[in-house]
Amino acid sequence: MKRNIMFSPPDISDDEIKAVTETLKSGWITTGPKTKLFEEKITAYCRTSKTVCLNSATAAMEMTLRLLGIGPGDEVITSAYTYTASASVICHVGATPVLVDVAKDSYEMDYEQLEKAINAKTKAVIPVDIGGKICDYQTVFDIVNKKRNLFCPKTELQKEIGRIAVISDCAHGFGATYQGRKSGNFADFTCFSFHAVKNLTTAEGGAVTWNDIDGADNDQLYKEFMLLSLHGQSKDALAKTRLGAWEYDIISTSYKCNMTDIMAAIGLVQLNRYEDILRRRKGIISRYDEGFGLLDVNILKHVGEDFSSNGHLYMLRLNHRDRNYRDDFITKMANEGIATNVHYKPLPMHTAYKKMGFDIKDYPNSFEVFANEITLPLNTKMTDDDVDYVIDVFNRLYRE
Repeated sequence: MKRNIMFSPPDISDDEIKAVTETLKSGWITTGPKTKLFEEKITAYCRTSKTVCLNSATAAMEMTLRLLGIGPGDEVITSAYTYTASASVICHVGATPVLVDVAKDSYEMDYEQLEKAINAKTKAVIPVDIGGKICDYQTVFDIVNKKRNLFCPKTELQKEIGRIAVISDCAHGFGATYQGRKSGNFADFTCFSFHAVKNLTTAEGGAVTWNDIDGADNDQLYKEFMLLSLHGQSKDALAKTRLGAWEYDIISTSYKCNMTDIMAAIGLVQLNRYEDILRRRKGIISRYDEGFGLLDVNILKHVGEDFSSNGHLYMLRLNHRDRNYRDDFITKMANEGIATNVHYKPLPMHTAYKKMGFDIKDYPNSFEVFANEITLPLNTKMTDDDVDYVIDVFNRLYRE
């Protein structure tokens, strides 16, 4: 019997609904105690130094670039195989995006090309943890340390870091591990997404977390993030409500991208449930892996000897098939009631990036991966029967 399998519906329980209701009744619904508690819980979960919650991973990446003082005349390197947010934030601050192709048959950027792309204008690199799998940050740091002699710092924070900054686009990767360490521990700054389709959701939302930087004060960095995300206002709304404490200053003409307590209330419950969420996602992946084991497909590996993804996306490639076949296959799956997706259409194929002069012909590996990639539904609302239905339909259609 035909089923209706959604791609990535949010997993919201009665506990999240109760928490939101309690917050709505509390009289405090914007940035306040729930948001601050959520920041503390993320810091403890990731075992990092400090966390700032914002309204998206995009805001987290942009505010990090602004904190670093990156802007016009600077270059920032990221992958051509990613969602636009990884690169659009570079444009937002007035810097120049430099796109690097992925390695052959890989979703990660080609690290040899990354090294070649670095010059005296390079101020940061943004690796992308696609599908919930951590990138090879050791190689990234080896490269940026090797290129220290080219680094020209423009701000005090850049001087304290002493090399090109590494900002992780870990929108997919909250809770992933590598060599026993959780995501958030690998880059100078790590940016998470809590969008509706993510493993842990706050509807919209994101966070940036970081480890100690020699010479930098974590409380001061936190304060600067607060200024950037709240109009440059010297007090947040909660502080201003204290009796007689209305007075404030505008330190800078900054931005508005704070997280609300309504969002944080959802996130706090989701974080309490997160280990169960991860377990279920990994169970679905194991079932998929077994179900597709005899097919000529290339599946993103989620578990290895020294790593475990958070199981965000089930990405596979239809070997020896082209883009037309893949697109037709997506339609056939849809006709069977199964929603699928593609991660990703490379940035040089989009109009905005074409206008910047990027051409997909310069990114052959990215196009080759994109042309036959398909992402299957993977969410904790799926039953085992739903998973088996996807496996059965996929096998039947792929063997036709």
